[in-house]
Amino acid sequence: MCTGLSLTAADGSIIVGRTVEWALSDAHHDRLVVMPRRTQFTALTPEGSNGMSWRGTYGYVSITAYGQDYGPDGVNEQGLYVGMYYFPGFASHQPFDPAQAKRTLSVGDFMRWMLSSFALVDEVLAALAHPDAPRVVRVDDPRFGGAPLPFHWKITDKTGAARVLEFLDNGVLHVHDPVAGVITNSPAYDWHVTNLRAHLGLTQAAAATVRIGNTTLTPLGGGSGLLGLPGDFSPPSRFVRAVALTASVRPLATASDAVFEAFRLLDSFSIPIGMTAEPGSQAKDIPSATQITVVSDLGNRAVYFHTMHDRAVRRISLPNLDFDAEAVVVIDDPERRQTVRDIV
Repeated sequence: MCTGLSLTAADGSIIVGRTVEWALSDAHHDRLVVMPRRTQFTALTPEGSNGMSWRGTYGYVSITAYGQDYGPDGVNEQGLYVGMYYFPGFASHQPFDPAQAKRTLSVGDFMRWMLSSFALVDEVLAALAHPDAPRVVRVDDPRFGGAPLPFHWKITDKTGAARVLEFLDNGVLHVHDPVAGVITNSPAYDWHVTNLRAHLGLTQAAAATVRIGNTTLTPLGGGSGLLGLPGDFSPPSRFVRAVALTASVRPLATASDAVFEAFRLLDSFSIPIGMTAEPGSQAKDIPSATQITVVSDLGNRAVYFHTMHDRAVRRISLPNLDFDAEAVVVIDDPERRQTVRDIV
């Protein structure tokens, strides 16, 4: 269960944010990796490390999972954002053809290829439209906790261009303009857009007083705006809620304003431990709880995040990183304890 959204500040800053959950256990998303420029990559296929090889152009920062050198969210030094979002039951990638192995990417390698190779959304779309575009196949990688890995993607750049990419029907690419920059999970994106039409009556305005005969009925205090807004954590409900909250955002002057507004909005999608458990039992681990919340400022190329282990916001400024380093750099927060600042 992951929820993504975007905000635009008055100064033109483009901000993307999302929550990250993991269905099985602690994925250690609080470890971030700095991938250097000109890294040589070789993709996985169902046969092993014999997929497409390419040398990256750009460096990038990615959160990680289970100690691997990439995870579900990343930004490169040019301000291109790529996020992977769980898409079970609907993702249908191309069947693996051993004869096409050298053109083949796993779903995770697809993300790494985009982050390392392109600066703009339009460049990604042009590459995917090329007759020799990579073939994206599903490779279930046991290093990622044993979870199946069906995904769709949101890509955004510093100009504000954004698309949702979905592979359906044995690898047919579907490209969508995201509504308010919002993405959640299954079903397919066009279904979510259609479902929004069932919620057209939502409004931020307080409910009106109603008079029935001699009785006057008034709203039960504040908060009657958006009455009927779905409040559960299913993907359709989170999609509707994210669109409604994003559409109601006050004017934001600067990138910093938008970054922290994104964190406030994403608080509405932070899933507590225990919300997902077997019937009649309480959670014994952290399945599907929100492990990390990430907000990226694409123009200033900065990644902000807080985790379930430390709600204090940390920032990584990409211009301060050495993307000419010889090796991958891991940024870790080993203490994993809540930060409290005494004021008295």
